[in-house]
Amino acid sequence: MEKKTEIVIIGAGIGGLMCAYRLAQKRPDAHIVVLEKGRPLQQRVCPLQSHAADHCVHCPSCAITNGVAGAGAFSDGKFIIGTEYGGWLPDYLGNEKTMTYINEVDRILQQFADHEYKRYLPNDDIKQRCMAHDLYLEQAVVVHFGTDGNRLIMTGLVRQLTALGVELRTEVAVEDVDAAAHQVVIDGGRRLAYDRLVIASGRSGAIWLADTCQKMGIRMRSNQVDIGVRVELPRLVWEDISRQIYEPKIIFRTKKYGDNCRMFCFNSGGEVVMENNDGILTVNGHANADEAKKTANSNFALLSTTNFTQPFDEPIRYAQHVARLGNMISGGSVLVQRLGDLRNGRRTDAKRLAQSTVRPTLQAVAGDLSLCIPMRQLENIVETLQALDQIAPGTANYDTLLYGVEAKYYSAKPEFMNDHFAIAQDVYALGDGSGVTRSLSQAGAMGLYVAEGILDE
Repeated sequence: MEKKTEIVIIGAGIGGLMCAYRLAQKRPDAHIVVLEKGRPLQQRVCPLQSHAADHCVHCPSCAITNGVAGAGAFSDGKFIIGTEYGGWLPDYLGNEKTMTYINEVDRILQQFADHEYKRYLPNDDIKQRCMAHDLYLEQAVVVHFGTDGNRLIMTGLVRQLTALGVELRTEVAVEDVDAAAHQVVIDGGRRLAYDRLVIASGRSGAIWLADTCQKMGIRMRSNQVDIGVRVELPRLVWEDISRQIYEPKIIFRTKKYGDNCRMFCFNSGGEVVMENNDGILTVNGHANADEAKKTANSNFALLSTTNFTQPFDEPIRYAQHVARLGNMISGGSVLVQRLGDLRNGRRTDAKRLAQSTVRPTLQAVAGDLSLCIPMRQLENIVETLQALDQIAPGTANYDTLLYGVEAKYYSAKPEFMNDHFAIAQDVYALGDGSGVTRSLSQAGAMGLYVAEGILDE
């Protein structure tokens, strides 16, 4: 067995890194080890995105979702300074305390920036424009680092952690947690002892956390599950709005079913990318801050929210099942379909896709999304696109591209033992994998808060 370690953190996303940062600052005598199953940040290269391959080659650990800096390293780099959206941390801490920690994370990250990034302010004129069409715009101050800026900032943070004495071990998978013995089981059955354990496994580790909690006898509470598509269209369509607020995060309550359908993760001049979540291929979107690296398109997620009730209690696996259907139909990839073809009840094939005025930024398989996404959710998506077309004409054009499946797994929320998110004796859970947050800002804030809880004990 390895030498006893005082604090072990599972996951090197922003939540885990912020937790390590605060602990190392306040407890320089502590031995802090961060375990990450993915690669170091500079070695995270996706063969598909770098054009070294023309299809997903199913790397042992997906470079897009796993690795130092987490999935956020390859996100659009939006940092949300507000509590109206981005997770449920304010439900536990209150708005004022949550904002205190979000502002602290912002201050820390700005230390590693190469320049002052633009801050987009709330805009009541656009909000009113949305309200006129039964659309609700959630607002916050948004800092856009971009994929390029975010990578630079996280590189600086990791360098600082190393200087503070934090030990960062990459390509190490945690197989199990033995809470009774205060040990984690890592690759090859080796055991690493801890005094405190922090689980910050991120959204890609949500299933693993749920399974771990089940083994430990920790009750889980179902959360919402979001299933939908990634929408791609000409940048000009939303440029008037995105230039003012950057992130048009809009909710629409559909008329037919009364379900919430939300638009978020907007990438101006961005590209659609594929993610591999434990063998399940889904879609996401990225964008750089550097104007020279932008494309002629923009993209955003459009997801239909479902809140399951008893007796069903496996919402994450439900979303995975829908995504797997998309992988099956596409022959091991993801699907893309023109909105007009979907409305007309016909499959998009390679010939029809080639005729599209919107040139796809992801090499996906032309097909029929109605064969994998349930009717209710698909009808919600089409209805919402029609509503969005009222404020951004061109959104519901025939050639608007829909990629699927996009799914967000925020459904495994453990029952916490105390106010500092302990799930067992000396074991804490934080970040997107815990079901509490779903943004860089709230995950980072939760990391700082959990660290201070540990320090206060």
